[in-house]
Amino acid sequence: MSVSRRSLLMLLALAGCASAPPAPSGLPLLRLPPAALGSARYALSQRLSVTRLDQPDAPPQRVEVQLQMDASGLLLAGFAFGRRVLLMQWDGRALNVQRHTLLPAEVDTDRMLRDLCLVFWPADAVRAGLPEGWAWVETTAGQALQQGGQARLVVQRPSANIVEIVNTAEGYRLLIESQPQDAS
Repeated sequence: MSVSRRSLLMLLALAGCASAPPAPSGLPLLRLPPAALGSARYALSQRLSVTRLDQPDAPPQRVEVQLQMDASGLLLAGFAFGRRVLLMQWDGRALNVQRHTLLPAEVDTDRMLRDLCLVFWPADAVRAGLPEGWAWVETTAGQALQQGGQARLVVQRPSANIVEIVNTAEGYRLLIESQPQDAS
């Protein structure tokens, strides 16, 4: 496998997915309506760093993302090697995705949307979107997606510009470093 293809494969994990073809995790997918964001507006440049939980000593893999989101929709562009490799749009009705031909099919945009919902949507909207048997709970460290009282995914916010997702069900730790995009 070429170095560029191997690096593109890591976008899978960097965007909220496992870095190897994932086994079914049983985690619910969320497609929450952007209108639930209310008046919140986001225009962020992000660096995503992922570490597989079964390889904690391996260096994290990284990708750059541009994210724009408000009550009308979500637009995410992922970049590797100076080129756009992924464009994802969510308007509350349809998830439209454009992928670079080198981007592996394992990159799961439904999981990416789920993780975005967990990080940015209000807690009440997340709770309303979960299937029976699941809970979105506040913890001392942040929030946890629980099934049967067991945390399957934890979201922590160590600082205003950093979010950490530890997804034990799908085997990754995702660190999201965000900066507001420059106004132009």
